[in-house]
Amino acid sequence: MRRKDRQTRDVAAIAEIIRDSLVCRLALSEDNSPYVVPLCFGYEENTLYFHSSLEGKKIDILKKNGNVCFEFDIDHHVVKDERACKWSMKYRSVIGFGKASFVQDPEEKMKGLNAIMKQYSGRSFDYPESALEATAIIKVEIESMTGKQNGYQA
Repeated sequence: MRRKDRQTRDVAAIAEIIRDSLVCRLALSEDNSPYVVPLCFGYEENTLYFHSSLEGKKIDILKKNGNVCFEFDIDHHVVKDERACKWSMKYRSVIGFGKASFVQDPEEKMKGLNAIMKQYSGRSFDYPESALEATAIIKVEIESMTGKQNGYQA
């Protein structure tokens, strides 16, 4: 990272950014071609969870290449100035890397779905077996991540 003064590796600060995010952008690569998709997510125990249909471009790419990059960003505010080169942006963000896999075990699928639901509702739910069978759960084990912020106290 070029601007080390904006970097944070503080686990609590990074977790706060992730908890306050509404969307995770997941970057994939197929045949050296990038693909980014915004997703609802769950985060717990250094793991990200996503749900999906059982078919589609994202699923096809992940079956071939589980290496992913992810991004979260919050608290965006444009900082204006009379001079064009002095405009800036206040923000807090996280970028990380990990390895994606598909969850097959029904209990672990429920764990992933509950991580997602807790992100948005703060609670767990019950899921019918038919919903578990019709839903792909993608698990990303985080290998590394870094926070970055501008205009906010560390």
